[in-house]
Amino acid sequence: MINLSTCSFLVYRTMSKNQNNKIKDQKQFINLIVYGIGQGFNLITPLLVIPYIVSICGEEGYGKIGVGMAIAFFLMVLVDYGSEIIGVKEVAINRENKEKLESIFITTYITKAIVVCVLLIMVSLLFVAIPFFKNDKTLFFFSLSMVIGQFLNPTWFFQGLENFKWITILNIISKSIYLIGIFVFLKKPTDYVYCNLIWGTGMIFANTICIFYIVFSFSFSFLNVKRENIINQLKENFSIFSSQIFVSLQMYSPIVLISFFGGNFMAGQYKIVDQIIVVFKTYILLFFNFVYPRVCYLLDKNRRDALRFWKTFNGLNFIFVTILMLIISTISIRVVSYFNPKGIIEISSLLRIAIAIPILQSISIPLKQLVLGCNKQKEYVRATMIITILSLIIIVLITPTYKVLGVLLALILTEIITVLVYYMTIKNNIFNSQS
Repeated sequence: MINLSTCSFLVYRTMSKNQNNKIKDQKQFINLIVYGIGQGFNLITPLLVIPYIVSICGEEGYGKIGVGMAIAFFLMVLVDYGSEIIGVKEVAINRENKEKLESIFITTYITKAIVVCVLLIMVSLLFVAIPFFKNDKTLFFFSLSMVIGQFLNPTWFFQGLENFKWITILNIISKSIYLIGIFVFLKKPTDYVYCNLIWGTGMIFANTICIFYIVFSFSFSFLNVKRENIINQLKENFSIFSSQIFVSLQMYSPIVLISFFGGNFMAGQYKIVDQIIVVFKTYILLFFNFVYPRVCYLLDKNRRDALRFWKTFNGLNFIFVTILMLIISTISIRVVSYFNPKGIIEISSLLRIAIAIPILQSISIPLKQLVLGCNKQKEYVRATMIITILSLIIIVLITPTYKVLGVLLALILTEIITVLVYYMTIKNNIFNSQS
């Protein structure tokens, strides 16, 4: 028979476990709210300034800004050198080991410093030598401030710790500087060259503050760096870095190709469509950043709990994104009119097609969480390379004929292929093992 003290212990342990789960759920919900506030500010700020930018610089000037920004975003992904994936995962797993955290933080920043120096030298030579860049080299050189800002960005470290308060502070400071700067310094059409510089200045200022906070709060020292750790990280993260080159090409090359084949006015039209859907694409990526550390942590502890958590958060997010896209489709003309373009009807038709991209990404990006969380880096790199090359070939072939429409159709096809490839990659490891 079970005595009274044993029963009491079992009841207490059950209640304690339930209480701990409740506290964890409440903390997760609070983190989501805090993170959502910061990311909402991050997403809304560009929308507040775009009508003003278009009214001052026109669609052609906005197209030039978009090309410079796309090149900067491409380089920003490379500068991260896998820290937004591997760094987040390592910090999440070792969050209770201060010595290990210091090693990860210091090694990552020195590795990124090497990468950013090499990239800045290479692209500076390209801006001077290639006529396509040379004509607007001031804009492109100013855009490199965004790359420097991303090098300083410590968001990956905060993500791993699930410290979303500081991510929110960082975003609010950075975008506030951008918002104020645009309205203060953009006064005539030729001022378009300063737009990306203002964005980069906000990033540099906010990220520098956060780095000082981390170093002093955790008492990190850059004197404790080990040369072999840097060499190992350069080697180990190279595969992810290589895959991110292709991811960046897939994400940011379309507007450059449109500008090359169709001119800056057409690039401006694409940029307006992209700026609308990029709000939701960025939201999905930010949601990935919020959920990914927890998925990695749970996969390391209990795969059943990890899959349950993954299904709950990403399933609800898919429904939310789909509903939003259907709403955008029904009011597309009103949405496009907000940006003050000339071809409202044409752009709104393109927008109704483009809404398929965020819907598909709300499936592909959660699957990417599982692929990376299950240590399928090699499969991820291989799939990313093949899919991106295929996507670029399609875009190059159909853009001269079908213009912006062709690019959007190519991107939709790419997302469908990505969903299928990711699912097949982790089907046996995750879904079949849980059935």
